[in-house]
Amino acid sequence: MEQKSTRGSFSSSIGFIMAAAGSAVGLGNIWRFPYLAAKDGGGVFILCYIVLALTFGFALLTTEIAIGRKTAQSPLTAYGVLHKNWGFLGVLACLVPTLILPYYCSIGGWVFKYLFDFLTGAGLDSAADGFFTSFITSDGGPVLWMLLFFAATAFVVYSGVNKGIEKYNKILMPILVVLVVGIAFFSLTLSNTDEQGVTRTGLQGLSVYLIPDFTGMTLSKFLTVVLDAMGQMFFSISVSMGIMVAYGSYATKDTNLMRSINQIEIFDTAVALLAGMMIIPAVFTFAGTEGMSAGPGLMFVSLPKIFAAMGGVGNVIGAIFFLMTAFAAVTSAVSVMEAITSSLMDAFHISRRRAATFVSLYAVVGGIIVCLGYNLFYFEAVLPNGTVGQILDILDYLSNNCFMPLIALLTCILIGWIVKPQVIIDEVTQGCNKFSRQGLYVAMMKFIAPVLLFVLLLQSVGVLSWLGL
Repeated sequence: MEQKSTRGSFSSSIGFIMAAAGSAVGLGNIWRFPYLAAKDGGGVFILCYIVLALTFGFALLTTEIAIGRKTAQSPLTAYGVLHKNWGFLGVLACLVPTLILPYYCSIGGWVFKYLFDFLTGAGLDSAADGFFTSFITSDGGPVLWMLLFFAATAFVVYSGVNKGIEKYNKILMPILVVLVVGIAFFSLTLSNTDEQGVTRTGLQGLSVYLIPDFTGMTLSKFLTVVLDAMGQMFFSISVSMGIMVAYGSYATKDTNLMRSINQIEIFDTAVALLAGMMIIPAVFTFAGTEGMSAGPGLMFVSLPKIFAAMGGVGNVIGAIFFLMTAFAAVTSAVSVMEAITSSLMDAFHISRRRAATFVSLYAVVGGIIVCLGYNLFYFEAVLPNGTVGQILDILDYLSNNCFMPLIALLTCILIGWIVKPQVIIDEVTQGCNKFSRQGLYVAMMKFIAPVLLFVLLLQSVGVLSWLGL
């Protein structure tokens, strides 16, 4: 407890929940979830995601938070405390946020740029063809906005656990929820008649989003949907990147972990579903099903066109949307930076200010390199999964497609078979708290999750494609 008081801790359960939810609710929910849902048959993807979140995600989230609280250590050192021969897993867990931070700040800078444009009344200019490409390939603009985004992130981390992470998440998360709900319901009221005289409405878009479409669904395609949903779940609930271990280490012993985990699950899943409800009905109304196939460009290319099609109110809605996205991006970036900062504090026994300074220098240099990856350092690399990418895409591929499934698989082996699930069960049930879904937890960690993770890892590195599956 002396170690913990030096590191800091959340002052209340609600502070812990808001911080963990702030990490989970980020660009993964608002940017990635909607375009995957559109790509994978709407309700089919949503059904798979919800089932996986309540089983697979629940097991990993519980494990990481419990490891953090039990060891009172950050990801870099926690696994070594849990088992002396498994310290290498902590190195891998700390490597993921180290890879993510530079490119997440770059994308956060894009969000800040669009927010500024919409707030100053120039947002509808972003609907012009080539606007996004012109911006990210420019010399100074992306770097400037990345630095502004990182400054907001670093300010919170430098302020500490109570006065920074907990305080600002308590402010930003309720505002974010109100904005998400407001825009989501506004999207349902939209109606548009195109040049061919076809009228589409937001409610029709909602049915496309929510109702499962099994047309042409083969076993291979369904497996792709399941694996997409599983990959999204990693990104969405912030598992296998050290964040939940770090936040768990700040949770007090009287925190009811199971109740908190249930609330984080509900919060994250609800915001992800609402994000799709914000975006997909609006895109369908103004661009039909073709507009929903924009993929990763949905937020920065397609949505500005939708806001422009709304007329004068589009600039206001666009400003609210990117304000909400900026809040979500900052709270998640804070958790990524905190995972690295706390690791340096625990491993090298240095102050928060010194650790955060080291991380800041790395993030700024790394962020600049990522920004310049679209001009000065531009190249094209074919990744094992068949996609072509630049520096940002390579970092994203390594962290999300390679290391995160590997870390989750190794965590299942460690907890399921080496130290045994009872270690986590004992931590969760401290203070006579109940462990709901305990049987499911044991089954997931020992048998089901390792198999699914092994398949996901094979798919992520391109082995399944090579085998023709």
